[in-house]
Amino acid sequence: MRISSVGRIIIVCLMTVMVQVSAFAVDSLPKGILQLDGREAPSLVLQDIDQQTFDLSKSKGNWIFLHFWASWCGPCRKEMPTIQAIAPEFEDTRLKIVLVNTAEDEDTIFSFLGIVAPELNSLMDSDGLVTERWQPRGIPATFIIDPRSRLRFMVLGGRPWNEAEYLDFLRRLIQ
Repeated sequence: MRISSVGRIIIVCLMTVMVQVSAFAVDSLPKGILQLDGREAPSLVLQDIDQQTFDLSKSKGNWIFLHFWASWCGPCRKEMPTIQAIAPEFEDTRLKIVLVNTAEDEDTIFSFLGIVAPELNSLMDSDGLVTERWQPRGIPATFIIDPRSRLRFMVLGGRPWNEAEYLDFLRRLIQ
């Protein structure tokens, strides 16, 4: 039995999709990364410490690493330098690292980042309402949002993002 050219193209496309899906199979995820159902991400419009506005809806086409944190959070203090360490690698890619401080004032945020991660900027959720809408189950919490603005992964607690298994995971997202 001969397979037509169209049939071959269809088979190659299906195999490509299967490989990409299997790359994110639950058993291949780094420790602490949970696969989500792909529902649409809640809205998010906040200003950063430089008074620049970030609107998640305008980031379609990119993967978003959305990280909720607070200065009083011990695991956040430990994790933030690992995020700073990976930020340069993803600066000009389709993965955007977005930090959201939960319910703290600008001076507290600025002081914390100046000591722990001076190269990073953060959005300010001063009243905590955006964080409440996203409902992380604790802090730190990271959501990975796909280019169609769908929630794909969630991470609860601090992670060593600069370690190979986490870096490889993030790199696979943008291949």
